[in-house]
Amino acid sequence: VDECSNEGTVACGDHAKCENVDGGFNCSCKEGYQPSTGKLQFKPNDGTSCQENPETKCELYKDCVTEHVNKTLAEISRLKTPLEMLQEINRNTLGPLLPVDVISYVEALSYSSLHTMQYSAPDNEALRNTTINVLVNTVSNFLQKDKIAIWEALPVDNQRQSLTKLLHTAEQATLLMSQNFKKTTQLDANASDIALKVFAFDSHHMKHIHPHVYTEGDYIKISPKKKEESQPNGTVAVVFLRYSNIGSLLSSPKNHSSKDGSEQRHTVSSSVIAVAISSNPPTLYELEKITFTLKYAKTADKDIKCAFWNYSADTMNGNWATEGCELMHSNSTHISCKCNHLTHFAVLMSSGGSVGVTNYNILTRITQLGIIISLICLSMCIFTFWFFSEIQSTRTTIHKNLCCSLFLAELIFLIGINMNNNKLVCSITAGLLHYFLLAAFAWMCIEGIHLYLIVVGVIYNKGFLHKNFYVFGYVSPAVVVGISAALGYKYYGTTE
Repeated sequence: VDECSNEGTVACGDHAKCENVDGGFNCSCKEGYQPSTGKLQFKPNDGTSCQENPETKCELYKDCVTEHVNKTLAEISRLKTPLEMLQEINRNTLGPLLPVDVISYVEALSYSSLHTMQYSAPDNEALRNTTINVLVNTVSNFLQKDKIAIWEALPVDNQRQSLTKLLHTAEQATLLMSQNFKKTTQLDANASDIALKVFAFDSHHMKHIHPHVYTEGDYIKISPKKKEESQPNGTVAVVFLRYSNIGSLLSSPKNHSSKDGSEQRHTVSSSVIAVAISSNPPTLYELEKITFTLKYAKTADKDIKCAFWNYSADTMNGNWATEGCELMHSNSTHISCKCNHLTHFAVLMSSGGSVGVTNYNILTRITQLGIIISLICLSMCIFTFWFFSEIQSTRTTIHKNLCCSLFLAELIFLIGINMNNNKLVCSITAGLLHYFLLAAFAWMCIEGIHLYLIVVGVIYNKGFLHKNFYVFGYVSPAVVVGISAALGYKYYGTTE
């Protein structure tokens, strides 16, 4: 029975639709609307209504983002303590998010962790530890692998500002809470995508405590300036943070141009680590240097450098810089660096070379012109070897197949080298290039074998040998490409 067709008995309400099921019907909200009770399916008159979901229509325009941020802040500010605020943000960021949600909840996290905590930081040690753990888990929610695509959907400027604010909030909020420890403390808090370690101690223990962290192949240590024997009474808090997944988001955008016009992209090739120090009085614990050893996230086969995230606390705009940092040692798996200041550190790997845009375009045109001239000459050779019967021989047959292989390889290169927007097309282009270049080398090898047979005067069956030439020239490259594609098809093409 189609109960949904009877409008007199079925009244799902505004912006709702009826769906027939076995033994009755259910109501659900239309696209762009959400149920007021959270039930995806409901019955008429059970108190559920369909309300417009502003997030589905909220594009990343300034007015809409501002409205959404203000609404989120208003909801969070109704809660009394920083812990309650953090727990609410933690619950709301566990599941899928929209891009505008990311911006809004980062703002809410900053408000609850920095603004509120300045006036009501927890004094109870157990409560303080719980708050730090909830903070770490909340920050981790934003950086989980399934959230990366959400971050990438943001415009670059919004993405960088929100990421910088997230890093700044995690560091400064932990420092604010760490200043209230009454005794020497070491605290660890770990989540899936972030690890935190806090050292808190007083001036009497400064000589005996050397803050350092070793985690998942990364090592970091701070060295304070040497002080006189007599020190004023005071407290010191040192915070270490390690982010495992944020590097891809802080890498330079694709097609990034540097100030000198060079097409160069910097990729973060390690975890991102952060160190922050707070002492009271401020001169009690001053940094001399920080040394760290980071494990490469991927094989470092290009120019590598030690870098830090340089940002303004006012605008939250940041970029990678290298001032004050130097490379001490590197091998195939790790890099050791030394810096004379504190912030967020990582290993950068340059990709894309340093050829200026103008020079790059000139080189591209020269390459294209050279290939076109080569194609014209190869086509003339193929025509000559194919249609002039008086010069037909085993030698010209080999030349003809060599020219055909080179012609197709260069033609595919000319047409397909810039087709990297579609991964499938890019992979097919790479596979065809691999095949025809191997075929060209195979026919060059056949040329050498044929010359050897002529020089030594070996009498052979031309028909039998021709068949084997074709098998070696075209089938053997296909076998190599087939095995390569079967074992590592993902390596055909490019990740850029």
